[in-house]
Amino acid sequence: MIARAIPATGEMLPAVGLGTWQAFDIGASPAEREPRREVLKRFVQLGGSVVDSSPMYGKAEGVVGELAAETGVASKLFVATKVWTSGRAAGVDQMERSMKLLRAARLDLMQVHNLVDCHTHLATLREWQQAGRVRYVGVTHYTASGYAELERVLGAEPVEFVQLNYSLEEREAERRLLPLARDRGIAVIVNRPFAAGALLRAARGKPLPEWAREAGCSSWAALFLAWILGHPAVTCVIPATSQPAHLAENMEAGVRPIADAALRDRIATAVA
Repeated sequence: MIARAIPATGEMLPAVGLGTWQAFDIGASPAEREPRREVLKRFVQLGGSVVDSSPMYGKAEGVVGELAAETGVASKLFVATKVWTSGRAAGVDQMERSMKLLRAARLDLMQVHNLVDCHTHLATLREWQQAGRVRYVGVTHYTASGYAELERVLGAEPVEFVQLNYSLEEREAERRLLPLARDRGIAVIVNRPFAAGALLRAARGKPLPEWAREAGCSSWAALFLAWILGHPAVTCVIPATSQPAHLAENMEAGVRPIADAALRDRIATAVA
């Protein structure tokens, strides 16, 4: 698995992580739990560590915490979640609950979700960081409508991570935010790598080009993720899945050579 450095510390992170939106918002039945248990176990076996969640994702935090404990992989994960509320007290309560659900005495990364009451929560998180309760602090957004404010925050606040949407379908981040993150030494986590499934739907039924297999990608999903990882500012991409077969496809993107500019252009043309 390709690893990339967190600019603030030099700590290395595997380039392909695991998102939990919808995929881990499930009940307690064995039929629901078993595929996710297998996904989490295989994710670590294939070299992954970054698991991203949020209070916004329903039951996902609790499911991740339970399955990580059951499968014995908790100590091997880089766990990221978010604060998504207004007011200092509400933020503290929500983050405390997230830590309990995730069964973590310390979180690797806490992010202000969609910049909600950003300055209030960043102040709290800096205190938590100094106290050793969180290792890294970040901010997130998942639509281009928030990019102007996100750019302003990244230019003014000392954060170690930013999470944003970036894909062949949603390329706005490469204009200003990705260069800014690189210049300021901020690690970038990419969400919505398939544009909420739009890219996969567009590719459905299309034969995979022969040159894709020669480049080490045996699926459209791996090809789309390889395109994202070809951007030098990207630290980690977090596709969500509840299916072990799809996990294997996603992880493939992190064990092939980094896509150069020529290959990225070829990928973009293939789905145009």
